[in-house]
Amino acid sequence: MVLKRVIGLVFAGALAFSAVGAGIVVRIAPPRVQVERRGRAPSRNHVWVSGYQRWDGNAYAWAPGRWEQPPRAHAHWVAHRWVHQRGGWVLVEGHWR
Repeated sequence: MVLKRVIGLVFAGALAFSAVGAGIVVRIAPPRVQVERRGRAPSRNHVWVSGYQRWDGNAYAWAPGRWEQPPRAHAHWVAHRWVHQRGGWVLVEGHWR
C-alpha cells in the first residue's frame, strides 16, 4: 500500500514537472522570487543559477539556486521566468546562452 502511494507520488511529480516544461498555463500568479544566500562560489569559473518558483501541479514550490559551471566559454545564464499569457502564467525555462 505504501509502495503504491510512493510510486503514485513520484509519477504525479514527474507529470507535473514535464507539464510545466511543456507550457502548461497556471491560472494562479507565481509568488515573488525569494532572496537567496549564495554562499561562496566553488571556483572562479562557476556562475550562480538563481532559484525560481516552480509549479508542482497543485501549488508553487521554491526550486533553490545553485552554482554551475557554464557549458562553454563566454556562456551566460538566462534565468527562469513566468510570463503572463493565454489567461494565466507560463514558465519560460532558464537556459545557457
